[in-house]
Amino acid sequence: MNLLPDPDHEQLRYHLALAIAPKVGPSLFKAIVSYSGSPKDFFRLTKGKALKIPRVGEKLLEIQKQESSLIKAADEVIESCSKKGFQIHFSTSSQFPKALKSIEDAPVILFSQGKGDLNPERAIGIVGTRSATSYGKAITKKIVEDLLPYQPTIISGLAYGIDIEAHRAALQVGLPTLAIMGSPLDYIYPAAHRKTAEQLQETGLLLSEYAPGSKMVPGNFPARNRIIAGLSDALIVVEAAEKGGALITAEIAYSYDKDVFAVPGNLQSTYSEGCNQLIKKMKASIYTGPGDIAEALFWSKPGEEKIKKPTLDLSGRDEEEKAILSHLLTKGESEIDLISYATEIPLGILSSKLLSLEFEGVVKSLPGKKFKLLV
Repeated sequence: MNLLPDPDHEQLRYHLALAIAPKVGPSLFKAIVSYSGSPKDFFRLTKGKALKIPRVGEKLLEIQKQESSLIKAADEVIESCSKKGFQIHFSTSSQFPKALKSIEDAPVILFSQGKGDLNPERAIGIVGTRSATSYGKAITKKIVEDLLPYQPTIISGLAYGIDIEAHRAALQVGLPTLAIMGSPLDYIYPAAHRKTAEQLQETGLLLSEYAPGSKMVPGNFPARNRIIAGLSDALIVVEAAEKGGALITAEIAYSYDKDVFAVPGNLQSTYSEGCNQLIKKMKASIYTGPGDIAEALFWSKPGEEKIKKPTLDLSGRDEEEKAILSHLLTKGESEIDLISYATEIPLGILSSKLLSLEFEGVVKSLPGKKFKLLV
């Protein structure tokens, strides 16, 4: 088995080492890499240069002194994954989900198990309450069955209720499904879903941002919702109470400019309140059938005339400009550090390119070092 998605073992070691360093979350990790060039280069920076990285202070520079212990910890994670048959994907590798590369708070390390694809052509997230009603379960199954002609990958969170129904419905109709876990891969939670977790690996994946042996804490579950939202081309909320994980996922998907749909429900049902509120606040469209998804995402069935999605004319642009504009076309607006990280364009060159594009009237600078596409 090939454990590494990239042949450069050193790159993985240092990526892991920086990712597991104390107080280095995804956003700071990406800022560090944007300024230093790579995780390994960060450990080689002089103190003066390191302090120029935004949000890197004297205390955080202690990480550089911990290089040997962090590398040792990274090697232990790699060895554990190798023994257990887990794949490791780091954010600059070719196999890392492209859908997550442009999201600021997305994980920089992912662990997976299974034979599925992290970059499916089409992906639909389906979430809902853990206390699903018989109606909610039936609708979930119907949604997956109706989406079958479009051959999407179904993404959910392996939780009780709507999540597990979505996974099982996908397996029944032969669609691949990705289970985004709030626990490490070596700790299936809830245990009652172990059989489904094992079955879905034949065509899909278990996916977690937590290294094997990590402690499972309550905060893991809200955090994994951003991965569900980020990986999905569109998100469907089937049933949700006024508060809960499904609404968190919907809010995150909305903030990522994803298409969000909600199944309307009985006004007297507690588990329809969340969906109805999403629709009322115009943060979700009403889901009435698979045609809603196809229209929003410009999908066509096999044999149908392909629906053309509006595109930005990139002809005559150099490679850097194409990368910048493609990123902004996906995001709408983005911070300069994130643009640099996603496009792998050094900040010096990127600043010059953005200024040129701004003079052209193609992009606009916003407060907070953000840039927005205008065409």
